Amino acid sequence: MAQYLTSRDVQKRYKLSRSSLYRHQEDPQIGFPKPVKIGYRILWREADLDAFDSRIAAGAKQ
Repeated sequence: MAQYLTSRDVQKRYKLSRSSLYRHQEDPQIGFPKPVKIGYRILWREADLDAFDSRIAAGAKQ
């Protein structure tokens, strides 16, 4: 079963303010995962965030 994180969880994970989180999400150069809407809630799939972390780590090693 997929795990989801709230915006507050994502903010803590990346040490971002709420406005910075949404700026990251809107900037195509960053490639930050888009949230999904489930009912009235806006959530991020943990698997998408893990994949983003892997891409960033792979780019940093090059």
